[in-house]
Amino acid sequence: MRKLFVLALVGLASQLVDGALGMGYGVTSSSLLLLAGLSPALTSASVHLSEIGTTLISGAAHHRLGNTDWRLVARLGGPGAVGALLGADALSGLSANAAAPVTSGILLALGVYVLIRFAVRPPTGAGTRRSPHSSRLLVPLGLLGGFIDATGGGGWGPVATTTLLTRGRTAPRTVVGSVDTSEFIVTVAASAGFLLGLGTAGISLSVVGALLAGGLVAAPVAAWLVSRLPDRVLGSAVGGVIVLTNLRTVLSALDAPSPLTAGLLLGFVPLWALLATASVRGARRPSSRTVVGARPHETPTPARESAVAPAARVS
Repeated sequence: MRKLFVLALVGLASQLVDGALGMGYGVTSSSLLLLAGLSPALTSASVHLSEIGTTLISGAAHHRLGNTDWRLVARLGGPGAVGALLGADALSGLSANAAAPVTSGILLALGVYVLIRFAVRPPTGAGTRRSPHSSRLLVPLGLLGGFIDATGGGGWGPVATTTLLTRGRTAPRTVVGSVDTSEFIVTVAASAGFLLGLGTAGISLSVVGALLAGGLVAAPVAAWLVSRLPDRVLGSAVGGVIVLTNLRTVLSALDAPSPLTAGLLLGFVPLWALLATASVRGARRPSSRTVVGARPHETPTPARESAVAPAARVS
């Protein structure tokens, strides 16, 4: 019972971060489940099965709050589903010993990227609520994001959200809401792939249920928080957790000596603290804030634009 309660808290915390940041549920939950001893394929299958419910509720909440561009959802989610099916098939065919370092390596790389990206140079976006991106970007982005999401137990958000925010042509809240909503399509495809490749043997319904329960509680709250919390602080926090939990697995797979493993893990903590501090300081500066807090019906007026123009020139 205690273990299920902890898993529910993991699902709640992961969904809070994911719904507010557009990433974090899969990679955070997968990292902790791998640390608890589940095989990579069963970890990814359990996380994706629980995500069917959380992404459905999260997508509905984002739509209700006006955070969704449905054209972007369709053009990103379709290729993402194809990539997820391919990734699930690839991971299901690997042995647990072979898949563990591969999965943790992917998660580690994603964690490093997210940590540095949000701590050092957080992505910003324009104010447009309709994404201008064409299929030339969205199709390969969806394929890659879906494949990494299935093989890594998470990664749709870090790949899709960060890429679209980095392009700086869409309002951040629209990127987060649309990527979260399209993740439902990707999750259904990945879950179908795992069920076809693995069956139901070894999948713990109690683990899935606990993650789902926590995520369902957090999903509508996170959709509301997307316009309230500084994304760079959440990004650096979740990135550090991912790095810390997966670095140990990778070092273990490489047969690194225990003193070296302990030294690298302990050495990473002050670096993480330094980057997190930079994120907090940056979030406090008015110039670092994005337009995430804008209401769906608000559009800049000429008076507002002229008022902010001098400040923009000064910066």
